[in-house]
Amino acid sequence: MPIASPAGIHLRNSGIASDLADRLTSLGLSAHIDTTSLPGGRGTVFALNEAAAKELAPDADTLQLCAKLGFDPTGSADDLEREILLALMLSPIRFEYQNYAELASAVNVRKNIVAAARKTVLAFDTTWAAERPEDCWTFSDGKGFTVLPGKPLIEALRKATQPEVSGKLYAFSCYRATEYVILLGLAEELERSNPHLLARLQRQWETRAIKSGAFHAMFLVEYGSLAAPLPLRHYVPGDRLWFRNPDNRSSDIDGYEGSWVFYLGNGLFSNFWKMGQAYTLSSKCLEIYHWRNGVHGAPDGSLRMDEALVDERVQASLKNPDEVQEILGQMMRWREPQGVYVAGGCIDTSREYPRSIHPGASEFPLPDA
Repeated sequence: MPIASPAGIHLRNSGIASDLADRLTSLGLSAHIDTTSLPGGRGTVFALNEAAAKELAPDADTLQLCAKLGFDPTGSADDLEREILLALMLSPIRFEYQNYAELASAVNVRKNIVAAARKTVLAFDTTWAAERPEDCWTFSDGKGFTVLPGKPLIEALRKATQPEVSGKLYAFSCYRATEYVILLGLAEELERSNPHLLARLQRQWETRAIKSGAFHAMFLVEYGSLAAPLPLRHYVPGDRLWFRNPDNRSSDIDGYEGSWVFYLGNGLFSNFWKMGQAYTLSSKCLEIYHWRNGVHGAPDGSLRMDEALVDERVQASLKNPDEVQEILGQMMRWREPQGVYVAGGCIDTSREYPRSIHPGASEFPLPDA
């Protein structure tokens, strides 16, 4: 499938588009960028020029941007911002913002999500063994896990997900964990730029948790689809994404239907279960492939996953480069539709990112706040 030309970043307010141009200059990126003023005062589009796109990200592959440009997004907040902006301007789907302030806020949220995802380490559990710090959280069947009155939401989220803050690993599913990381990234930016909305978010989580499909619908934008998939190797730092388990048998085990992660930048994806061991695209594909080899039957007749055996099989594969290439050739394809298990890979066709929270943008219609 041919890759569309970069659609870039569209600032609808042309009068202050110079703010983004100035920021790109200060970051040393302006030489890579083309700007286009849309007719009728409809704004300005910033996108990578053709030569830069071909050199830095052929086929819209953003995984090598940092290596090619010498960026260190872990050690430098500016380098992380550089990677985010370049990846946005390489996207075949246009990102729309009213002005530079709204874009800057969205970039801050992505930076917050990356920082939080790096610090998040949890105990994997998809059952009712899920738990939260008792000094910040309480649980009820109708409301889920809610924040105790007077306990700041930001502090509660950090304690629940970051053992460097709490000193303990709390049990989560990977999907719920991504919601907490996104919520934390939003709340940290709201504290800086929109305290009124942070207060509403605080009241919401003191009243009732928003989760699963309702969380996705309220807080996230999904881009790409089965009909119009994103390029296989196109990721923006702060994106939430899903790797599908294309094995029919092992995907029946609760929690192993696939894996929800964040793209951290520099070719790395979050690993909530092992501190300091972020995935590459290849290592994530290898792990998911070998889930099929970790399945065993429990005494009650249900299927369980032997994670230690999965790790052993991954390590064995890594000693055989030909086997690795065969596995990656199978896995590094777009996923098949739900319920289809024929020859599809594990790469999803879409990504997700948070809606705008900058003052003046549409606010979330929080039901209980």
